[in-house]
Amino acid sequence: MLNRFQLARLRAFRKAAWVEQRFGGKSEEAAARVLCVASGKGGVGKSVLATNLAVLRAEQGERVLLVDFDAGLANAHLLLGVVPRHDLGHVLKGQASVEEARVEGPAGVSLLSGGVGREILVNPTRRDLDRIFQVLRPLEQDYDLVIIDHGAGMGYATIAHLAATSTLLLVSNHEITALSDAYALYKRAHAVNANIRVGMVFNRVPGESAVDAAWARFRSTSLKFLGHAPELVGWVPADEAVAHSVQTRTPVVQAAQDSAASRAIRQVASWGPIDHARTTRAFYDQARKALR
Repeated sequence: MLNRFQLARLRAFRKAAWVEQRFGGKSEEAAARVLCVASGKGGVGKSVLATNLAVLRAEQGERVLLVDFDAGLANAHLLLGVVPRHDLGHVLKGQASVEEARVEGPAGVSLLSGGVGREILVNPTRRDLDRIFQVLRPLEQDYDLVIIDHGAGMGYATIAHLAATSTLLLVSNHEITALSDAYALYKRAHAVNANIRVGMVFNRVPGESAVDAAWARFRSTSLKFLGHAPELVGWVPADEAVAHSVQTRTPVVQAAQDSAASRAIRQVASWGPIDHARTTRAFYDQARKALR
């Protein structure tokens, strides 16, 4: 009997074949939508946001894959309360298949962990990344949405992903250091991908006044020096419910559904561009091309 991933792939294949036969082209919907979640600075709660977004979208009936690409410092498995037997490091070394590394989490979210302390993922070569992208490519047909949780900063893997994606959620807090690093990443994203759609989320902020001041500073700087600015998607307040959910390894949107943080994350999860986060060709094909 086929499992749900095999059934999903079979449906996608049949749909793509029908479209190609009838219209002479490939089905855009045969591959998943891809949302990159990144930050310039560490410690802004990016992974908490990414995991909870994945759970919310899965609860809406979507098939969601979360790829934790935080180079060797992956923690999405802890936030989801799962224990993967294998990770992307094992896949890259040929010690496990990507199917063996995939694990199911809350609401049916599938997770591919980057592993902890994986040196091979901290400084991957172009060849290493090409191999990873190649093995991830078939998974696009198994899912409706792929969320990629990047490590902070502008590592080679992050830039390759940003060059390929159509949609980025840029996470920051209100502090000047985080804003400066977020601006640098935003600038770099547009340098490698002029058509990228960027939404900004402020996380762990004390209140609306702090968000207003931070957003005004970021937006004015972006408009002045780049001629464009991201879209403000929303903000998530500092909330003890989040800290408690991390300790209990349960996503806050499930552990404390009525908390201020959960309500705010639901607003972020409803950002319209997520529903249209497609590229002109399969995402990982484009990511591989960006490596060349």
